[in-house]
Amino acid sequence: MNITPDRYDAIVVGVGGMGSATVYRLAERGLDVLGIERFDVPHTHGSSHGSTRIVRLTQPEDPSYVPLARAAYDNWAELERQTGRTLITRTGSIHASAPEAELFTDARQSVETHGIEHEILTGATVNERFPGYDLPSEYRAVYQPDGGFVDCEQAVIAHVEAAHEAGATVRARERVLDWRETRNGVRLKTDKGVYEADDVVFTTGAWTGDILPEIAHELTPVRRIMAWFQPKKPDWFQPETLPVFSLAGERGNGYGFPVHDVPGFKFGREPALPNAVDPDEMPPEPTAAEEELHREFADAYFPDGGGPTLRLRTCVYTASTDGHFVLGSHPNRDGVHVAAGFTGHGFKFTAVIGDVLADFVVNGTTDHTVELHRIERLLNANE
Repeated sequence: MNITPDRYDAIVVGVGGMGSATVYRLAERGLDVLGIERFDVPHTHGSSHGSTRIVRLTQPEDPSYVPLARAAYDNWAELERQTGRTLITRTGSIHASAPEAELFTDARQSVETHGIEHEILTGATVNERFPGYDLPSEYRAVYQPDGGFVDCEQAVIAHVEAAHEAGATVRARERVLDWRETRNGVRLKTDKGVYEADDVVFTTGAWTGDILPEIAHELTPVRRIMAWFQPKKPDWFQPETLPVFSLAGERGNGYGFPVHDVPGFKFGREPALPNAVDPDEMPPEPTAAEEELHREFADAYFPDGGGPTLRLRTCVYTASTDGHFVLGSHPNRDGVHVAAGFTGHGFKFTAVIGDVLADFVVNGTTDHTVELHRIERLLNANE
């Protein structure tokens, strides 16, 4: 029996952080858009859950991220106005390490290059000003007052609500089984139907390598743990008193947040070695050893935040080989676009990545500063 596929201008596969923003921005431009998500909207199987994600203008990854971060801030504010949801909470941000360590020197370079308001603080000054911290006094920190966090689940919800308002269709609990290029675009078969479109955008996170095998070896799904501990001194771990942080220390590297949405001081610690996983087979529950790894970090740098464990969650993000994003139109596949490899620091850019991908679909290029992230660098390296 022949099945006549439903036809769209564009299909977005994966409606998490990046995909929800892309569905919205494409629909906003007048395209007939379908978003397909194999899990719920929002869900807890990728890297768009856990209540909070850091937003910051300080970009130690590379100064060229700063214009993209500024554009994201503008788009977050626009989305808040449109949906009436509060998505961004400003707490200030801290990037701290030994004075000679790359985290501090690169963070300072990024704000100095772009003339961003900031202060250089000693560890002792950080501790005095923000007593939830207990940094070595000789450490140095870049404090930037505009940093804070985005409520990640609410961000996905807001983008989907805005997409619906603009006329998009989003189908959850529907898995793409196969896809192929056609003379008129692309065709996708799911476990519930067949769809065609002029363009397809893959925002599929840790599953991107399965869909685009030519870049699979450039993308590594990595399992991480998020922890929430009861603060011993709750007043020191509120949004008004604890800036979000990125910390590279002798006792471990980590990041964290004040209390928000659910009880507890939330933070994550980078393990000594990457924990590459199959996202369909990875252990869903944190272990006692992983809990202890996080407790050691809290005891070292945030001892008054390290009370009883309240919550542990797993997530999986996708690391690229060079640490930068994988964005753009596939040069060897007409009508195919991708956003992947956000390496654990991408969610803050969600609100602008949707714009970037819509630019590629509609115009074939973008004016946003994404040269460092173009997919061509990975494909060209393998020729």
